[in-house]
Amino acid sequence: MASSLFVNTVHVCFESVLTMDNAGMVEMFESLVYTRLKVFLGCLAVIHEAALLEFFANGSVRDGLVVSTVNGVTVEISEQLFAETFELLVEGLIDLSEIPKDLVFDARSIVSLSGEPVSMSGKKKEMAIEFRLLCDILAKTISVKVGSFDAITQEKFLMMAAITCGVRINWNRMLFNIFKDMVTPGQGKPKGMLFKSACCWKMFQTWNWANPRSFLLRKFSQRRPCIGILC
Repeated sequence: MASSLFVNTVHVCFESVLTMDNAGMVEMFESLVYTRLKVFLGCLAVIHEAALLEFFANGSVRDGLVVSTVNGVTVEISEQLFAETFELLVEGLIDLSEIPKDLVFDARSIVSLSGEPVSMSGKKKEMAIEFRLLCDILAKTISVKVGSFDAITQEKFLMMAAITCGVRINWNRMLFNIFKDMVTPGQGKPKGMLFKSACCWKMFQTWNWANPRSFLLRKFSQRRPCIGILC
């Protein structure tokens, strides 16, 4: 069902965008495929609002796992399960500040509309249209910081630089850390931002919320020791 709790989110249909009659757009989306964010970004947004609220109301982090209860069933999500669900890259840089400065400098010109290096604290209108779209995709699926969608932030620009210049990023660790922050008390993140990040709701896409036990039992049948249920 549609949820009133998430706004400004996006889902990318790669089968369509990779056939666009626009070389710049196709190249940008191909760079996203290279990052192995394809499954994560292409996951449809189907939200069971009551279950989502219950998950975050009961959620916590224990021994590195995101743990909660939904409909009386205990759910444990490990970093390994997160990676397997979304087929995410588990190798590469974890800190965006470690991206080589020469690549960041190159990216400032690559994404520019005019050819002049863009400001990392400027406006999206300084960038070519395909990179404005990439900025939106990152802002509405990965970044959880409050800010205008019309602005370039250092966080978003560094992600764009990594994607555009082919820098390997451990997206699984980055996204799972955001996911853990969302169920950790005292993080100070605005409630509304919980639902603007794909990390919080796309995981639930793999579950049958009418019977969450079915998801867990299916995972157990594959003998993955990283999750469990407590009745």
